[in-house]
Order: sequence, then structure tokens, then C-alpha cells
Amino acid sequence: MHQKIRLSFWKRAAAFLLTGVTVSGFVACSSDSKPESSQTIVEETEMVAEPTLFDTYVSNTVIATGNNTIIKSADSVTYRAWLPVEVSGEFDYCFYFSNTVDSTYDDGSVSYVGMSGGSYTIESASISDGGTEFDANIDPETTVSITFLGETSKEVLPDETFWSDPVSFDVPEGHYLLWEWTISGENIPAICMSNLAYSYKDKGDDKGFLYTNEIPLPQLIGVDRKVEARIVTLGDSVTQGCQTTEFEQDFWAAQTLEQLGTDSYSLWNLGLGYSRATDCATDGDWLERAIAGADIVTIAFGTNDIISGAYGEGGSSSAEEIETAVRTITNACTSAGIQTILWNSPPFDLTEELDAIRTEYNARVETIAEDYGAVYFDVASLLADESNASKTVYGQHPDGEGGTVIVNALTPVIQSLMKL
Repeated sequence: MHQKIRLSFWKRAAAFLLTGVTVSGFVACSSDSKPESSQTIVEETEMVAEPTLFDTYVSNTVIATGNNTIIKSADSVTYRAWLPVEVSGEFDYCFYFSNTVDSTYDDGSVSYVGMSGGSYTIESASISDGGTEFDANIDPETTVSITFLGETSKEVLPDETFWSDPVSFDVPEGHYLLWEWTISGENIPAICMSNLAYSYKDKGDDKGFLYTNEIPLPQLIGVDRKVEARIVTLGDSVTQGCQTTEFEQDFWAAQTLEQLGTDSYSLWNLGLGYSRATDCATDGDWLERAIAGADIVTIAFGTNDIISGAYGEGGSSSAEEIETAVRTITNACTSAGIQTILWNSPPFDLTEELDAIRTEYNARVETIAEDYGAVYFDVASLLADESNASKTVYGQHPDGEGGTVIVNALTPVIQSLMKL
């Protein structure tokens, strides 16, 4: 195995090409200047882009932490999330945040793609040793404050993206990382956790910490760890892991990293429930951070485009409309030098009319992959009933067994890409 080329390389290469090229046949000069020949020599200037923090900090949890909903109002509410870590031990941690909703939830009446987060205040933030079991109302013993440009609080602006300061922290083997922060404001982007992580809130009303399914979180739980390949899983609820075993990591993305091993890989789960390809194709921060943080990316959309359609359109997207969105996403990833694995749309027990859209779209996916140099992954055949390709075997959201079926086919594909 060898180190994969990261996005920062392509940024540096682009910067060099733009500033250090010899151009034939084109002359740029003022009215009183005279070129000495028909060839313009452009002086080479070193213009190397600085590596981004996404090159340094890789995900350390398989739990998805994007934004697909909002907290309408919070008045000094404290949120806690117990997150399983990919690798335990002591690392420098750094956290990335985006104050914009990444994708449309349900019918979009509450939150939708590109919706600006409101102004809000981070009153305090910290990480702690969450232990091996959790009790939401017992304060952890080992806690480290998270700061922002040296300050323990921060005023966040609409659509702002920002990083925390780095902090060194040790998560013992088998323990959770506990993220905690107290925030106030309106329309704060959050994620519907779907019982994938223990998430709680304390509203300061003497009721203590109570379970919440909607919780604002950093978009990257990052650690400074060297890996051969950063995997990003980009998709909808099937990628997020919704409706699998509660509070367990048996969804396919988690199983993928477990099978590949963390010695060479990290995995950043960018799956979001209810999301559409048309959401991702708007080229907002969701897609941008996927590209910035990936060496290998899986792209898995279709179901919500078929059922709900693009936000604001009021109906199902056609196979052609889904194809257009997926081409945009795939082209963005492969153009950045990322090894890209493009999935077709799995069965979802749809109506006959909607499944016809899925069938038509799936007939186009392999060609999309070929056109952009991506790898085609036929997940539909893995999850479909042998007697009826429109019906599911492992549930509309693949259960642990279905996840294993996916992973057994997917991991050899990823391993083969590492050998290229």
C-alpha cells in the first residue's frame, strides 16, 4: 500500500499551473510594450497553497455528524453526545463546524438544503472521557475545555465555517468520547441522530439531562492521525445508518472500517437521513468538506430523490434529473483526484410507479461511473429479493446482516483502489 494523493496536492498543482505556465501564441502587454518573440514567457512564481486542516485532522468516529435539521431556539441549553472513537489513545483533537443546513429533511418545511443557521453563542465547550457506560446526569471526571482562537466562548455568524483550537486528549481503550457544549440562539443546525449515539440535553429547568434525537454537533470530530487513506461515505439515511440496531455500530459504514482496520484507514460518515442527490449537488459545504477530507469516497443516493424530489419542486425527481445531480457530485469528486465509488439505488419497497424511476435511473449509473472514471458498485443486486428485484431482503434500511453483505463486497473494491 502507498500513501494516496490528497486534495492539497491538487490545489498546489493547480496553483503552479496557473502561475508558472509558458503560453504559446498569446501575448498580453500594454500599448507601449513590445514582445521580443511570438512566445510570451511568464515568470514562474512559487504559489503553493497551504495544506488545509482537513489534510491533518481525520475523523475519529463513524457516527455521522452533519446538519439535516435545526434547533429552533436554545437558551443556555447544554448538549452531550457519547461518541464511539475509531482509535483510542492520546491524540491532538480539532473540531470543524458549519452554520448551514446541509440537506433537506422530510418535506423541507422545517429545514432544507442551504438554509442559513442563525446567529448563536457558544458559551462553553469541552470533551471528556465518557467511560464505558454512560449516565447522562453524572459529571465526567476528566474534562478538557475547547477554545476558539484562545477564547472559551464564540459568537457564530450565519453560514460561518470555523475550526476549534487543537487540544490533546486521551480516550482510553473501550471508552466513549463525550462531547459537551452550552449554546444559545435560534435556528441552530443539528442532526437527527436516529438513536445512533447517546445524545442528551439539559435546558436548565431542573429536569437534568433528557434524551434528544436532535442535537447540534461539530461536523468533524478530528484527530491528528496518519493514515494511508481517508474514506468518506457520502449519502442518505442508509449511509448514516438509520434504523439499524440502536446505539450500536452495525450499519455498513461502521462495519467497513472495522473490516478494513484503522491502521491504514479512517472513515468520515457524511450520510444524512432524508437527503437527496439534488441537495448534495448544490455544491455547498457538505460536498466541499467531503472533497477536502477524502482520498476515497462512496456516493450513494437515489431513494429520497425518487420519493420526495428536489427541495421546492413538489414531487419526485425523474431519472434524468437524478442523473444530472449525481453527475455533478461524481465529477466534483473525480476532478479533485479522489478515488470514487458510485452506488446505484437499492430497493426500498416502492410503489410500481416510483420503482420504475429507480429502475430507469439504475440503468444509467454504470455509464455515469465510466464517464468520470469512477468505480460502479451494484448495491441493488446485493440487497434485492432474488425473486423480485424491487423488494428488499434486509429491510428498507439494511440491518446488520445487510450491512455485512454490503461490506463483504465493498471492502475488496476499496482495497483494490489502494493498490492503484
